[in-house]
Amino acid sequence: MSTLGGLNHLTAIEIAGLIRARDVSPVEVLQAHLDAITRLNPTVNAICTLATERAMTSAREAEAAVMRGEPLGPLHGLPIGIKDVTLTAGIRTTYGSPLYADYVPNEDAAVVARLVQAGAIVLAKTNTPEFAAGGNTVNKLFGATRNPWNLSSTVGGSTGGGAAALACGMIALAEGTDFGGSLRVPATFCGVVGLRPTAGLVPSYPVTLPWDIGRVHGPMARSVEDVALMLDAMIGLSDLSPISLLPPWTSAAERFASHRRGKALRLAYAPDIADVGVDAEIEQICGTAARDLANSEIKVDESRFSLADGRDPYLVLRGQWMVSQYFDYLHKLDQLGANLKVNIEYGLKLTTKDLAAAEHVRAQLWNRCRALFHDFDLLLTPTVPIPPFPIEQNYPQMIAGRQVATYIDWVAPTFLITLCGLPAASVPCGLTGTGLPVGLQVVGPRYAEPQILSLAKLIQDMRPIGRPPITRT
Repeated sequence: MSTLGGLNHLTAIEIAGLIRARDVSPVEVLQAHLDAITRLNPTVNAICTLATERAMTSAREAEAAVMRGEPLGPLHGLPIGIKDVTLTAGIRTTYGSPLYADYVPNEDAAVVARLVQAGAIVLAKTNTPEFAAGGNTVNKLFGATRNPWNLSSTVGGSTGGGAAALACGMIALAEGTDFGGSLRVPATFCGVVGLRPTAGLVPSYPVTLPWDIGRVHGPMARSVEDVALMLDAMIGLSDLSPISLLPPWTSAAERFASHRRGKALRLAYAPDIADVGVDAEIEQICGTAARDLANSEIKVDESRFSLADGRDPYLVLRGQWMVSQYFDYLHKLDQLGANLKVNIEYGLKLTTKDLAAAEHVRAQLWNRCRALFHDFDLLLTPTVPIPPFPIEQNYPQMIAGRQVATYIDWVAPTFLITLCGLPAASVPCGLTGTGLPVGLQVVGPRYAEPQILSLAKLIQDMRPIGRPPITRT
């Protein structure tokens, strides 16, 4: 087996194919990614815990399995990053919090166990804001993760470490979680692909709130095909989760490929579903990408579709979630970061009437989305209405010249999709004039992941953005 130049920048599917063909070994694959980590992570700070010895042992075992001709899993030999809020047996998991600075779990999260069973090698834990609560990946333990496209800019949050590590070629695939947009926002800012699946497709265990449909685990990768491959390894029924379910398809990767063959599509493009404003350059790039999809088989309609009246209800339901999720920490609020503490304190002030009113609006939004998807197959909208902002900011103060009403207004285009319980992907669709990635959000009805990924693949093929400058020096 021989080492190939640039191995760590190939797609996961390409790397897996080379391993199967015995053109490269899992050990060489791992070493290529370790070399990238050594070279770039001190600058970017995407990875907070590295499991080098354990990963190398797994890589040698994976190589031996190849040489023996054993059946190989779909992710065999691929080095992956796991978000530092997802449990990894024997590998430190800190949640980005001083309270868990030295915590080493004794079990894998269900999603990690599935990825390992599919052949993946856990190489690293990726940086996150404290308890994944924040849109800028920074915490007291490890500091800030920097955007590989511009080191003075944020990667977003909260799966920011995973997105940056992927863009730099430090890992082949990244696991993450998504609540308000934590897979989609960093994917946008780092020029990779992130998918929020339908709640229940990927089992969530262990979790504080087993019946929660807000936070989900999902895949992130450099290519849409890799996201489909990883999703297939993550999904499946599990008695560990009371909301676990099976989709009406057996393989996202296979169904995704079939969707690309000549199916007529009706697409709605809505530039501002949240009524928070959109940076003019972001809208121009996303709007052009959407309109360029139109052909004899794809119809694209400009739409004023809006979910803006869900912004306040989302804050209310998010506040309730914060209190429920961190109920055991209510007596430790002063030990939590300011960002998380403020969120919990907001939730503690809510009334039952506030919660009931928010649920009523959510029901109306759900029915509005059902009506939309009666007329259209998918919805397109800018994932984030602004380019990456300076890393020193907790959140942007302005959007398109308008003062933000709340500190999370800028992620409203993603959190409103969460509020409605819909799957969505962010796919790169261009670069700003200053060379920063822009993402287009592709939204569909429940279980529409294959169709979402099919269109995302078309967008990525039509509008490639290349690699960050830091990886080309």
